[in-house]
Amino acid sequence: MEKEDIKILLVDDEPDIIEILRFNLEQKGYKIFTASDGQEAIKVAEKEFPHLIIMDVMMPNLDGIEACERLRQDSRFADTIIMFLTARGEDYSYVAAFDAGADDYVTKPIKPKVLISKVKGLLRRFKEKDSNKALAFDGLIIDRDAYKVTLNGKELSLPRKEFELLYLLASVSGKVFSRELIMEKVWGGDVIVGDRTIDVHIRKLREKIGDQYFKTIKGIGYKFVEPQK
Repeated sequence: MEKEDIKILLVDDEPDIIEILRFNLEQKGYKIFTASDGQEAIKVAEKEFPHLIIMDVMMPNLDGIEACERLRQDSRFADTIIMFLTARGEDYSYVAAFDAGADDYVTKPIKPKVLISKVKGLLRRFKEKDSNKALAFDGLIIDRDAYKVTLNGKELSLPRKEFELLYLLASVSGKVFSRELIMEKVWGGDVIVGDRTIDVHIRKLREKIGDQYFKTIKGIGYKFVEPQK
């Protein structure tokens, strides 16, 4: 899917924030829609079906948390990516955001370069529907068909679970994967493993690939971070 086919909905009650986000994202070729509160966001979403929604938390009429919950109750938005953008110090935790169904959570102010990087990572899932496609980052290639990981031209030896965990996280760069989802996708819903098992596998991946690729979201889980060029 080309950039001009990607629809992004910006939701914020501050016009200045909307204009800054719109300008930077339109410069990159994305198709932008806007809304000033949660109620309007739902109406626009139902009309345009955006691939990504970047939404403020504290807004009049309907806040971002409740708007996200309502959208997630509609099966048409099951695959829509939702990223919360909120001011520092607001009384909402990461846990509340992700419980509502968010894919990511960032604080204002956010630098345009960082915003573009996050959007690029979150939208990676729409670039190719083939789940077995090799994932390529700066110096890192993860080839699921060949079950091979290459870092700066050198092939790495990863046990099966480490590979599955790496591929899962990297499949949607920037998305936070909860521990529960990681357990389900990597170890299977019928297999009981402790949090310590996931932590150990993440630590081993950090040692082999680099700490900069992985970020811990306290109380939630982990996400893969695409290196800044």
